[in-house]
Amino acid sequence: MADDAASHLRYIQYESDKENEYVSAMRQLISKDLSEPYSIYVYRYFLYQWGDLCYMAMDGKDNLIGVVISKLEPHRGGPLRGYIAMLAVREEYRGQGIATTLVRMAIDAMIARDADEVVLETETSNTAAMKLYERLGFLRSKQLHRYYLNGNSAFRLVLYLKEGVGLIPTAVDPYGSSKDLWGVNQGGSFGLRYPYKTHESPIVESKGL
Repeated sequence: MADDAASHLRYIQYESDKENEYVSAMRQLISKDLSEPYSIYVYRYFLYQWGDLCYMAMDGKDNLIGVVISKLEPHRGGPLRGYIAMLAVREEYRGQGIATTLVRMAIDAMIARDADEVVLETETSNTAAMKLYERLGFLRSKQLHRYYLNGNSAFRLVLYLKEGVGLIPTAVDPYGSSKDLWGVNQGGSFGLRYPYKTHESPIVESKGL
């Protein structure tokens, strides 16, 4: 049934005038899958400032079945860093490329705003997510032990969008790498890579999360 319904999916950008409707549906969907519970203030933090980096997949009855929430800002005075904060797809719709499409839409929007790199964290045990992101060119840059409130560890993944981004200096954190208020682990840039070229790969669904 989900396969048939997938042919009627549509992808839309978040609209602030429908906040009450959308945020409620997002919280219900995301709370089932992510490792940490988020209050409504976390959603507002992202959506008020970077609503244009939030994309949703809707079924034929306008029910939310997938969402990606992101942000984009300078990282410690260095590269313009995109961050994929949340990604979720309803269980019965997984494996149909919906998550891949949502992530690509977010990355394309970041590229349009001149992003240098994109980072995220995912549980080390989440092999489906790891495969999805690595297919898109993300690299493992660091393992974060006991990163989540549930005690699970994470990998930080990074996607470099421009040549030499890993060499851009950033301000030194005197307290070392640590999470900020919203759970974003503030680390530096690593390596050198430019695998993602949006003009060569239009959004095409592939099997994924």
